[in-house]
Amino acid sequence: MLLIDVDGPLNPTAAKPYRRPQGYETHRLMTPQWEAAERRRLREWGLPNKPPKPLRVWLNPDHGPALTALLYDLVWATTWEEEANTFLSPLLGLPILPVITWPDPRPQPGGGVFWKTPEIVAWAQGRPFAWVDDQITDADHGWVRAHHHGPALLHRIDPKTGLTADDFSLLADWARVTP
Repeated sequence: MLLIDVDGPLNPTAAKPYRRPQGYETHRLMTPQWEAAERRRLREWGLPNKPPKPLRVWLNPDHGPALTALLYDLVWATTWEEEANTFLSPLLGLPILPVITWPDPRPQPGGGVFWKTPEIVAWAQGRPFAWVDDQITDADHGWVRAHHHGPALLHRIDPKTGLTADDFSLLADWARVTP
């Protein structure tokens, strides 16, 4: 399985806001989750009548075909949850994918471990997986080694660039050699 985060790997959120990375297209999306968060912020700022602005998302249309060409079952591992299927899959040419749903409130595992890590390991249930996310650290690698009893590739993606050809090569190579 390839567990895919959106913001960072597919949407390079740390890229310079005034300069879209090469190969990416700009999309303005108003997902229900985003709209609710924006309306909360506007109320907190004392601007309850101001309309919420859509979320700017940069996506590379080549990523959909590149992901489906990999030898993985693709799974959304993003806080977008089901909205990734509704809003992003069509833009990337991806089918409807399984979604890891997250607990609310978010757990705080401690020790520098990213809150998604224990949830992903529990979801994987010992099955081999690769995971791309921009929040992965050494603490997450250690946690997975100690708690996951199957092959796992945790691959941090630079949120300034998103997924690159080198990332796709690494993922393809790992899939070929992993049982």
